[in-house]
Amino acid sequence: MTQGKLSLANKTTNGSSSGQALVAPAPPSYEEATAGTSAPCYNDVEMLTEFTWDDRNIRRVFIRKVYAILMIQLLVTLAIVALFTFCDPVKDYIQANPGWYWASYIVFFVTYVTLSCCSAPRRQFPWNLILLAIFTLSLSYMTGMLSSFYNTKSVVMCLGITAAVCLLVTVFSFQTKFDVTSYQGVLFVFCMVMFISGLVLALVLPFQYVPWLDATYAVLGAILFTMFLAFDTQLLMGNKRYTMSPEEYVFATLNIYLDIIYIFSFFLQIFGTKRE
Repeated sequence: MTQGKLSLANKTTNGSSSGQALVAPAPPSYEEATAGTSAPCYNDVEMLTEFTWDDRNIRRVFIRKVYAILMIQLLVTLAIVALFTFCDPVKDYIQANPGWYWASYIVFFVTYVTLSCCSAPRRQFPWNLILLAIFTLSLSYMTGMLSSFYNTKSVVMCLGITAAVCLLVTVFSFQTKFDVTSYQGVLFVFCMVMFISGLVLALVLPFQYVPWLDATYAVLGAILFTMFLAFDTQLLMGNKRYTMSPEEYVFATLNIYLDIIYIFSFFLQIFGTKRE
């Protein structure tokens, strides 16, 4: 009897101890969990810093690629303008055959629409660079033929003015905190006004009603494309309201190159002296 009571007591004791062992411990409080962990977790911070640095590197490579292609375009254009301006046989030939000008204008228009409106051709290598090269040669021919009708000193002077203005606008766009990309509505309205004014001017100038309209239009055009140059330059930076994807290096080069050529053309109309 006594042994039965002892065995029952042992079973009860063992059962209660095993039951206590099965109970899960209470989770620690927030203060207990965070006690002694004053240093923050650096994994997420390091990942964020690394991602930001990689994004900056991609943006820098994108900017260098755009300006490298742009310098090649400008050198080709400068060579063609110099050839058409200083070489008299070439100048006489292109002026006597205006059909080449209209052919180059058609090529310019087709390649410009293709690169501007179709994302696949301007992103697919090497067709994007081939189309950009054709676009550059056609626009360079048009610019060279336009320069051949002006005095050599005027062409050189306008080249210098264009280079100085473009350099100042580029430095301003990179250094200033003023966001030009947020004023795209103003640029669009200005562009539409210039387009309508150009159509009216094309009808008025042949009758020579108001001779000074040509110079006024050229001044406004130079101002407009100087603003477009600042706008397109800030799209490259990546730290403004609107940015351009690093995949669109051909489209970015196309826009900046076109802005510079238009600025030179309008300066040639303002300051240039035509050959007699």
